Amino acid sequence: MTVNLTEKAAFRLRTFLRASNAEDPTAARKAVRLAVGDGGCSGYEYKMNITSESAPDDLVIEEDSVLFYIDKESAPLLEGIVIDFVDGLTESGFKFLNPNATESCGCGKSFKVGDCSPAGVPCS
Repeated sequence: MTVNLTEKAAFRLRTFLRASNAEDPTAARKAVRLAVGDGGCSGYEYKMNITSESAPDDLVIEEDSVLFYIDKESAPLLEGIVIDFVDGLTESGFKFLNPNATESCGCGKSFKVGDCSPAGVPCS
């Protein structure tokens, strides 16, 4: 399983993790839970949050000093993903470049993978 981070994304994620660890220095090492769930206008949507707990079947990956927990159902849909961070006048946030996506939404937050994707929900 490969997750690739651009320099900007790695910096931002490390910053979030350091801040989260500073809030509770006695807690276990924090990681980014990266997952895919049903939703978004293309069918699947990306999910990221900070956690200190992994599930028994999680894949554990470290990239650029960022620890990731990825559930086994999401892993095939995220294989080879590149996570970037953009900071501009019109948009800021994480961007996902997914080699497995056959289509993606204009917002960049949801995607489709062939015919196996769930039905999408129109953007609001």
